[in-house]
Amino acid sequence: MIVSFPVLCAATLMCVAATIARASQNTPPKPIPAPPLVLAGGTIIDVTDWGHSANDIQDAIVYIRDGRVLAVGPRAALPIPKGSRVIDCTGKYLIPGLIDGYAGMNSQGQASANLYMGVTTVVARSDERDGWVDQHASPSPHLYLVDSIGSTDDWSLLINRPEWSKKLADPRGSPGRPIELSPEDTARQLADSARLGTRVLWLGHDLTAANTQWIIEHAHQLGLITYGEFVSTPYRVGIEAGVDALVHMGRYELGVIPDELQQPLMDDPEGAASRTAYGYAERLPSTDYRLRHYASFLAAHTTALMPTFSLYYLRLPNHRNLWKEPAAQLLDPKNLNSPPDPKTGEAIYPLPAWSRHLPLSSQRWLEESARKKADLEADKLWSINQVIFEAYPHYLAGSGAPAMGTMPGISMHTELEMLVRLGLSPREAIAAATNNYAEQFHWTELGQITAGRRADILILDADPTTNIWNARRINTLLLDGNQIDRDSLLKK
Repeated sequence: MIVSFPVLCAATLMCVAATIARASQNTPPKPIPAPPLVLAGGTIIDVTDWGHSANDIQDAIVYIRDGRVLAVGPRAALPIPKGSRVIDCTGKYLIPGLIDGYAGMNSQGQASANLYMGVTTVVARSDERDGWVDQHASPSPHLYLVDSIGSTDDWSLLINRPEWSKKLADPRGSPGRPIELSPEDTARQLADSARLGTRVLWLGHDLTAANTQWIIEHAHQLGLITYGEFVSTPYRVGIEAGVDALVHMGRYELGVIPDELQQPLMDDPEGAASRTAYGYAERLPSTDYRLRHYASFLAAHTTALMPTFSLYYLRLPNHRNLWKEPAAQLLDPKNLNSPPDPKTGEAIYPLPAWSRHLPLSSQRWLEESARKKADLEADKLWSINQVIFEAYPHYLAGSGAPAMGTMPGISMHTELEMLVRLGLSPREAIAAATNNYAEQFHWTELGQITAGRRADILILDADPTTNIWNARRINTLLLDGNQIDRDSLLKK
């Protein structure tokens, strides 16, 4: 069978053509993308491979549009598009914005101090020492919220929801020892935390081993990160279960204690049993085989360490007065936990009320005794961490601010200094505050200056890989590709 198609006359063809033309006129043309912001001529510092790679890009070109990095390469490979706004970075060094992996941020002043010091992302918690995270500060670093899991907590992000207000409230009032939730409530809490947009779950002192293992497994299924600060759960159990990071020097050293000291912690994570366990860990000689075995065990697993050394900064040698930092003028001492003395910058050791009836000389003696005891504790913990470092675990940088005399933004740089003092290279320390978070947590939106990442960038006046102090020499700050006037941040 032969199928014949109708023959269209010239008039019909002209009519169809006119219809197509009208349709094309009614279809809006595709917008022409605006020329990108271009960073030209600087050296991009390589922070990949945990800071072990050193493939810096010299005389680099960076395209930025809509808050993201579009392309990165040497000038010979990336011409500067016509009409682009160009920031001349000749002689400068580019690193990603810093990430504070564990901190509070309870005010606009603290948000501004973070930005002034180059902290563009804060993994932020709320608790009794640091207050509620100010989620309405503007300008502000990006906030990745932390919440507790599996326990009562008056500071939980879910506490104001009717279905959780009674379940999460401490039945003995605040502050009190948290109570472990039932498995059913823990499962519901985990699901609700994920729906809320919580990024990190903090696994605390009272969680028992079985609950810890269940939470880690199911949190990972939901794409949530887990921080461990264990007491009832043995550290080896949490590490083998795949906890993503251990937080705080002074906590994770409990991994060295023997079983006979661990067992009582299931029922007494905050009392006499814990004091005995911590005392044992602190007194263990740095040459003890148990400490070296624990260090090797840590390094052999995927868990990273976040020491928050800055919490002990004022107790360790060679510290300085943090109040002299320009960003300190943004900070209200009332919003800091145990702020240092404004004149001397030294830690303050409050005396018991009864000591007010003693002569001044006796009060000074008590204060000096408390200082010596705290300094000795910090020194012992530092020695333990030096042994742990020799096994080369992976590190993440977190300041712990504003607790225990730390200051938002400022203490992020003391953390970098302490990591270098421990033995990391400056490049490894910078990686611990940037791309290590992408490596460890799969947060691939941040941590590098490469295509697809968020355009949070610090342009530095000097090479931070030769001296970590140079990470403070910020010439230009970009947040989501927008240039932030750092001087204006200092104007309250």
